[in-house]
Amino acid sequence: MPKAILYDATLCIDCKQCEQACATQNKNPYDDAIGKEQRTSDHKFTYVHNTLGNEKYMRKLCMNCLDPTCVSVCPVGALVKHKEGPVSYDAGKCMGCRYCMVACPFGVPKYEWSKTIPRVRKCIMCPDRVLAGKQTACAEACPTGATLFGDRDALIAEARKRIAAEPGKYVPVIYGLNEVGGTSVLILSSVPVETFGYPPPAQYGEKPLPPLTADVLEHVPQVVTVGWAVLGGIWWITNRREIVKETEQ
Repeated sequence: MPKAILYDATLCIDCKQCEQACATQNKNPYDDAIGKEQRTSDHKFTYVHNTLGNEKYMRKLCMNCLDPTCVSVCPVGALVKHKEGPVSYDAGKCMGCRYCMVACPFGVPKYEWSKTIPRVRKCIMCPDRVLAGKQTACAEACPTGATLFGDRDALIAEARKRIAAEPGKYVPVIYGLNEVGGTSVLILSSVPVETFGYPPPAQYGEKPLPPLTADVLEHVPQVVTVGWAVLGGIWWITNRREIVKETEQ
C-alpha cells in the first residue's frame, strides 16, 4: 500500500524540527543561518514558510507525485518512483541534463551549480527508512503531529475527518489528493496553499502530467531530423558561396 505524508499547517508551530531532521537524514549542513532560508535549495530540501507574519505556516518540499513527471522525462533512469511513495535519485546514473527541473510542476529539483561533480537535489521521502517500514525523518521529529506519515488512504480519511469536524478551520481541500494525478504529500491548511507559492489546485488539473510530456517527446525525433536538415542546408549554402567566391577570383 502506498505511503504518504500528511502536513496539517494548522498544527505547525515553526519549530523547524522537520528541517533539522531532514538535514541530518540527507547529510546536509544545518545551522541558524540555513534555518532562516525561506526556500528549498541544493542543501535544504524542506522549509517552513513563515513570511506571512501571522502564525500561518506552510511546509514546502517535494510532493513525490504518484506519477512523477521528473521520472518520465529522465532519459537515464536516475529518478525512480517506488510503489511505497518515495521518488528516489541515483546520482551515479544522472547525466546532468536537468530535464527533471524543467518538467517538475512544483519547481522542486535543484542543481549543485557550485560543485565540480554536481547532482540534482530534492526531498526523496527517506526511501531507506520507508522501505524499512519506518517513518520519514521529518514525521518522526515533528512534536505536534503537524507532519504525519502512514498509509495514503488512511491519511486521506484522517484529513477528511478533520475537515468535517472543524469546517471553519480548514480550506475544504486536501491539496495533493488529485492534483497532477495525486501526490505522496497531502496538505491541510486554513488558507489557500497558493498563498505560499504552491500552484493553485486548478492550474495543472487532476490528470498526471507524464502522458502530456510523452506526447511532446514522441515528436522530438521528427523535430531533430528537420532541424539537422535545416542546419545542413544552411551549411551547404554557406559552403557553396565560399566555393563560388574562390572560383570567381
